Amino acid sequence: MKRNRTPLSVDANPSLAPPASAEAPGIQVFAVLARIQTMWSSLGPVGQRIADFILKNPREVVHMSVSEVAERTASSEGSVVGLCKNLGATGFQQIKIALAQELVRPVQFIHEDLDPQDKATAVIRKIFQSNVQTLHDTEATLDAKAMERAVKLFRQAERIEIYGIGSSATIAEDAHYRMLRIGLNVKLAVDSHVQAISASLTDAKTAVLTISHSGSSHETVTATRLAKEAGASTVCITNFGKSPLQAYADVLLFTMARETHFRTEAMTSRLAQLAIIDVLIACLALSDYDTSVRTLRQTFDVLSLKRY
Repeated sequence: MKRNRTPLSVDANPSLAPPASAEAPGIQVFAVLARIQTMWSSLGPVGQRIADFILKNPREVVHMSVSEVAERTASSEGSVVGLCKNLGATGFQQIKIALAQELVRPVQFIHEDLDPQDKATAVIRKIFQSNVQTLHDTEATLDAKAMERAVKLFRQAERIEIYGIGSSATIAEDAHYRMLRIGLNVKLAVDSHVQAISASLTDAKTAVLTISHSGSSHETVTATRLAKEAGASTVCITNFGKSPLQAYADVLLFTMARETHFRTEAMTSRLAQLAIIDVLIACLALSDYDTSVRTLRQTFDVLSLKRY
């Protein structure tokens, strides 16, 4: 006999049916030009020279060999391949394939910086367009396999701990609340001292979620390192590019948010982080559907007492 399943929503009211499953795209590298722009400031002089050449001549690069790019940029083939690997590719050929696909469906770079003379109309346009672009770039960069590994680690853990400092603390609080709603045993630490103490007391039965846009905040890097050394599994949500945090991550979930001069700590990075949290919670809920539905109902009933 066919059993009726209650639709699942990870919002306040469980009223939307779960979407049909879909296979992740086979291509491993997306948004190459956005990745280059995001990483540019962390590259050395040679890397920046190669990056600039690709940004200015993407259509030409698609038809070039690695030696031709090296010659045109006064660099070595090893430097070109090294940049490709920093971008998340296996080599130059994969970058060429990804660039060709991107040129077929071009991405408009609309991460415009604000200008002191901008009127409200221009500010509204620039910020909203930048936020939309960030979500598109993050979707293209997010690795479905990494998300699946993160879900597995959290489901296997007896306890989950979440770390975030500064602007990432609010994202950590949201993740904590959302995980509680689906019945996970989760603990939040947004104070640096509490993070360090709590991380040092984790073990192999613990999974840690660290949220840090820069991946360079001393407090969260230290807490993640302590948790890793104590035997915990570590999942990190951070922006694409090199950062100290990545050395202590078992699973990396990358955002693709570009902060500009007037927009450091802007909403772009937090919107991208929240979108990843949304996906993570939905995948966690669907991985134990019946329990999640039951817990959502129970917590919804409890929260209904808070409303008039």
